[in-house]
Amino acid sequence: MASESSFDIVSKVDKQEVANALNQAQKEIAQRYDFKGVGAEVDFSGEKILMKASSEDRVKAVLDVLQSKLIKRGISLKSLDAGEPYASGKEYRIEASIKEGIAQDQAKKISKIIRDEGPKGVKSQIQGDELRVSSKSRDDLQEVISLLKSADLDVDLQFINYR
Repeated sequence: MASESSFDIVSKVDKQEVANALNQAQKEIAQRYDFKGVGAEVDFSGEKILMKASSEDRVKAVLDVLQSKLIKRGISLKSLDAGEPYASGKEYRIEASIKEGIAQDQAKKISKIIRDEGPKGVKSQIQGDELRVSSKSRDDLQEVISLLKSADLDVDLQFINYR
């Protein structure tokens, strides 16, 4: 095996699954008895998700409903970046967004883990918001994948283009 094998590490979220989870959360909030009369709702505009309710506990319950729907649709909660509840007039709000791509500092952290703990001869390079990992040995690449899956990173990773 003279040629190099490689794979890419990315952090992507299926937008359609997010939209489906939001629709399911909106339906559940509209139907549940404990949300009647508290002004509970979930709004989604482009990148921002806005949750509203009349009390801090209710808005946290709305967030909990949304999180459970995301999990059921196979979306990692590491991709959901939810803020703290804050008062806005007579209601409480939580703003959240869906994170995509690997931030520069996270990419450097992943690259350092591969360099320090991974097998020798494995190279990683940062390409925008993803990483490319290459090696002569496919076994070493498999070892890097299992190493990163066991690492405690606060970003949802997918491994693609394995060749």
